[in-house]
Formats: sequence, structure tokens, C-alpha cells
Amino acid sequence: MATKRTVGGAGITVEILLWRHGKVRGATSARLTQTLEMNPGLAALGAELPLGTVVMLPDLPPVTERATSTAPAVSLFDD
Repeated sequence: MATKRTVGGAGITVEILLWRHGKVRGATSARLTQTLEMNPGLAALGAELPLGTVVMLPDLPPVTERATSTAPAVSLFDD
């Protein structure tokens, strides 16, 4: 089920809404495309959305499909 969000601040972009909605890094181009398809005319509003704009956001992908990042462990001591 899609989630409805209303822009309530200045400088809000679709990408920020997507990040706040799911805190998911990576694979945002697919979610951005889905969002633009779900909201005809949204792209015409510009990069920063006007206050009060209602945006429907797509469902989050299953946890197994979410991008994860791994960084090598750093040790301060010799092993």
C-alpha cells in the first residue's frame, strides 16, 4: 500500500521524501521512477517541492532487496 506524504518544509525534494520514508540507501532510482509514475505532474513542480504538495510514495522493497553497504573493519591494534 502506498504512503501519502505532504511537504511541510522548504527545500524538500522527492529524494528527501524517499529517504525519510524508508531510510534506504541505494536503489533509489527505481523508487524515484515509481514515485514519478504514481504522481503525474510531480516532476513539473521543480526540484524543490512547494509547501503542501501531496506525494504518494511506493511501498518499501523487502528487507532482502534493500541495499546494504559494508566497510572493512579498522583495527587500532596489530592483530
